[in-house]
Amino acid sequence: MLPVHRQQVALIAFAIGVLAARSSHADGTTISVGVNQKGAYPIAVPESPEGDTAAAKEIAAVASNDLTLSSSFKVIDPKSFLADLKSESLTIEPQKWSDVGAYGVMKYKATSDSVEFRLYEVSKGTTSVLTKIYPRKGEVRQLTHKWCNEVVKYYTNEAGFFGSKIAFTAKAKGSSAIYAMDFDGANAYSVSNNSSVNILPAFSPSGGEIAYTSFMRNNPDLYVTGAGGGRPRKVSSQRGMNTGAAWSPDGKQIAVTLSKDGNPEIYVISASDGSTIAFVSDRAGGPQIFVVSASGGTPTQVSFNGSYNTTPTWSPAKGKHVLAYTTRAGGNYDIVTLDIDTKAMVRITQNAGQNEEPSFSPNGKAIAFARSGQGVFIANADGTGGATKVWSGSATGIDWGPTP
Repeated sequence: MLPVHRQQVALIAFAIGVLAARSSHADGTTISVGVNQKGAYPIAVPESPEGDTAAAKEIAAVASNDLTLSSSFKVIDPKSFLADLKSESLTIEPQKWSDVGAYGVMKYKATSDSVEFRLYEVSKGTTSVLTKIYPRKGEVRQLTHKWCNEVVKYYTNEAGFFGSKIAFTAKAKGSSAIYAMDFDGANAYSVSNNSSVNILPAFSPSGGEIAYTSFMRNNPDLYVTGAGGGRPRKVSSQRGMNTGAAWSPDGKQIAVTLSKDGNPEIYVISASDGSTIAFVSDRAGGPQIFVVSASGGTPTQVSFNGSYNTTPTWSPAKGKHVLAYTTRAGGNYDIVTLDIDTKAMVRITQNAGQNEEPSFSPNGKAIAFARSGQGVFIANADGTGGATKVWSGSATGIDWGPTP
């Protein structure tokens, strides 16, 4: 284990690639409140009248929700449709879809053996621009997530995040459990099967494992278990705290906060090169965000808005050096993002409860976070639009895993 540096530490996170940690200044730094500045692509997702009707209903609901949460699409209200869906089958009558304002139309048919999906651009007529046929294996919703990722990639040339999972701490009286669920809140299950206090989950880069801190043996020790649950293995049980695990990009190293020598320190287990750790320190008075090389060095403060900033997390977007974190202003806790290179800040939440512990989607387009006493929410990472609740309850310690 390699000690990186000593200070009062909260959460820590690895950057993907090398981050040039440069000083920022309070002068000239502004926070812009997100507004809907770019138009979303109008797309129709009609419920198929053919084949497996139960599957058809589920596909329409899942696809509509996926595309809405992606921030790139506006799903058209089915009540406005003019087309005869039964006579159209898997084709379209372009004019009827144009008349309701659709630029794109998604068609599909589910049978007991397979699901066929087709995507049309209304301006290009009756020839589909994208077609996929998936064998009917596993849940229909997972096939729909897979298809919607293809749709997102077709239009944006970027990967979607559908099919990914979110881990979090579900709080209860006298205990807390690590849960994981589909990104949209479906299929929630317990990862930590004990009645103790379990906190701070962190997905491995592959999504196959989750690290978390548990008090099941009376000390806050660090464990790793399969993302589906099961028997955990203990990876750090130093005297005192073993918390705040963050994986390196290759999944072979973990940064963890230990207090075995009295003061909290960040340690890298099997230390890696070429990564940057973001952490919280009160060395400047109130808690602020600092960055430092994983191999050690002099930390650089990057947050200057207000006197209280915590829970930093890096965006995985390629070529970006963007942090999301929790900031306090006027007694309220909100989520903001900070571009380390440009110093530009964007407010993700405002005037909507107490928000904390953000985590980026696998493509960096969305942010999941906890809203005190309400649950887990998802919002656009560019600050546009509002937040969508995906899980109700008392949650904290949000971590968004990779797309499978």
